[in-house]
Amino acid sequence: MDYLEFYNLTEYPFSNAVDSKFFYNSKQQAEAIIRVKYAIDTMKGLAVVIGDIGTGKTTLARRILDELSEDKYEAALLVILHSSVTADWIAKKIATQIGVKELANTRVEMLGQIYRRLIAIHEKGLKTAVIIDEAQMLKSKEIMEEFRGLLNMEAGGGKLITFVLFGPPELDEILSLDEPLKQRIAVKYRMRAFEADVTKEYIHHRLKIAGCTTGIFQPDSIQAINQYSHGVPRIINTVCDNALLEGYLTTKEKIDRDIIESVVMGLGLDSEEKQSSEEN
Repeated sequence: MDYLEFYNLTEYPFSNAVDSKFFYNSKQQAEAIIRVKYAIDTMKGLAVVIGDIGTGKTTLARRILDELSEDKYEAALLVILHSSVTADWIAKKIATQIGVKELANTRVEMLGQIYRRLIAIHEKGLKTAVIIDEAQMLKSKEIMEEFRGLLNMEAGGGKLITFVLFGPPELDEILSLDEPLKQRIAVKYRMRAFEADVTKEYIHHRLKIAGCTTGIFQPDSIQAINQYSHGVPRIINTVCDNALLEGYLTTKEKIDRDIIESVVMGLGLDSEEKQSSEEN
């Protein structure tokens, strides 16, 4: 037995693994989706979504990909896992993502393949979009120049491909490596941490998806969660998950502020809160 049975839940509500089923469409998430889809639909070429660590960028990127249906879009998601990638690697990866078969051996020929494939997609009435998560890993002027070169491919008054870059605020510095590319940013959106009322709605939403029919978290516990997490979804998930485990271990059917404070102390979040207060 674990806390699922104790709280009558069907699954773990606060896992930090990306699961579209738990996607919470807050006002800012909805606005970000609208802005990004606008950039893609109008063939703007370059959209950027930035946000601090844990604010839900990866979840949002996957949600946007899910909303780009195959009958209207040729879309792909590329996650950058390390910073040692090259401009040549990026070009090959993009070519593969959009469906280029049997890549040519030379760079010039490969760019020709990409262009012809983009034209073919465009003639089918589809929009091409490549979503790139963790784009701050692309710490190279050459890579930024590669993006700019691909954005020179146009047809019908717009760009044949739209890149949507997701990353933390430092992504601005990476884009500044190529000022002409930075000037081509058509849409930019900043993800922010949740306000207290949104934190409450977010917690209730995830609990409901997991089968919760009662109020497990007391109002004072939610206030404490927002206080110590600073409204960052990833930290909210971690605190809530640990709180449910703590509640189960102490056989408490309701999660109160005392449990939250015990959890944040164990996670070391109380010291971070104290340091933040001293700095302010």
